[in-house]
Amino acid sequence: MSATLAELATRFDCELKGDGNVAIDTVGTLASAGETAIAFLANPLYRSQLQHTRAAAVIIEPRWVDDCPVAALVCDNPYAAYARIARLLCPRQPRPAGVHASAVVADDVSLADNVYVGPHATIGPGTQIGAHVSIDAGAVVGANVEIGAATRLEPRVVIMDDTIVGARCVLHAGAVVGSDGFGFARENFEWLAVPQLGRVVIGDDVDIGANTTIDRGTIEDTVIGTGVKLDNLIQVGHNVHIGEHTAMAALVGIAGSARIGARCMIGGAVVIVGHIAICDDVMVTFHSSVLRSISEPGTYSSGIDADVASRWRRNAARLRRLDESQRLSTE
Repeated sequence: MSATLAELATRFDCELKGDGNVAIDTVGTLASAGETAIAFLANPLYRSQLQHTRAAAVIIEPRWVDDCPVAALVCDNPYAAYARIARLLCPRQPRPAGVHASAVVADDVSLADNVYVGPHATIGPGTQIGAHVSIDAGAVVGANVEIGAATRLEPRVVIMDDTIVGARCVLHAGAVVGSDGFGFARENFEWLAVPQLGRVVIGDDVDIGANTTIDRGTIEDTVIGTGVKLDNLIQVGHNVHIGEHTAMAALVGIAGSARIGARCMIGGAVVIVGHIAICDDVMVTFHSSVLRSISEPGTYSSGIDADVASRWRRNAARLRRLDESQRLSTE
């Protein structure tokens, strides 16, 4: 669809600078946007591209308005405004309602209005599917599952038995929700599997990235709060609780029974050990290891940057001798 700048400014509460009659029908970057596209500037690293942009308009912060050579929509959070405008101008095309002939749906499944079930998808007995849900090709939904309205399962998503998924969630391709956690009891030199009897309970408006896995609880449930955003290739262990509106980047690993608060931001490749608690409003920077509970909001980091191998080996050798050096210095 298309809209004028004046319409976009009114709808998304932006200040208009320039000709409000300019028609916008798509979005683009500062470097590549054409004459009917709107771009945005949120990261100062791209400020140098602003003066050369060919976009019809730019979504921008007030501090950079004077540097903008084209019309502008001015607001305090250009990236959020861009997200809303992009969703308006470039909406995702809904799947047509209906069940594909190759899908396998148990007789007692409850399908609400306008549900799409794609080729070779499978839905187990006792499952309830809300209105406007989309279940794409090859997805597997187990028995006694509940899926809320307008949730979307992309190809090859697997939702195991007894899982609850809220409304307006998106599960990207290959995500697996409700598989057994890594629970084994050691007896002599053997490992005995511990039955995983809990569920996974997911709130509304949750995004789960491609090939992310969320284990079911051992006895109690694994819980993913409303508004949580999980990137690709994340592992969430059994009995983990993640608070509302927390976001995690790719390759995060969370061991069993960890509790993570609301509105946290967890960087890529962070490792969180089991049986600890992280309070609300914590940021953990990428590649950190969280080995103990965090009880105060703030930003936390660990890890050392890569270095020239020869220098790294020398420093590692010194680090191994640090305790001995400290002892000798105090004698």
